[in-house]
Amino acid sequence: VQLQASGGGLVQPGAFLRLSCAASGFTLDSYAIGWFRQAPGKEREGVLCRDRWGIIYSADSVKDRFTIFRDNAKDTFYLEMNSLKAEDTARYYCAAEPFISVAACIRADFPSWGQGTLVTVSS
Repeated sequence: VQLQASGGGLVQPGAFLRLSCAASGFTLDSYAIGWFRQAPGKEREGVLCRDRWGIIYSADSVKDRFTIFRDNAKDTFYLEMNSLKAEDTARYYCAAEPFISVAACIRADFPSWGQGTLVTVSS
């Protein structure tokens, strides 16, 4: 079971960016999915998590700006980020589990992580 996050980069404030998380070794459609981030000097935190039925958790700081969705045919899910701010600068990670609790999403409580993808928002 592997997840590969990609799509990060250097963008200006107000820009749009879409991150991708490609799954391999399992079929994604029945899994809960989530995006997380870790800013310099801070702990990893949950950004958005959802399962088959809807959003499990959305951080207040990203509400109405970020969206999580999946393409089951591609075993890939995405994080679309609008109106990016400097405080969104972080390394972003993805996770997928059969079940993700609200608490696990908020605390980014997962046993292992991939490399993530770096998003830098700066003018």
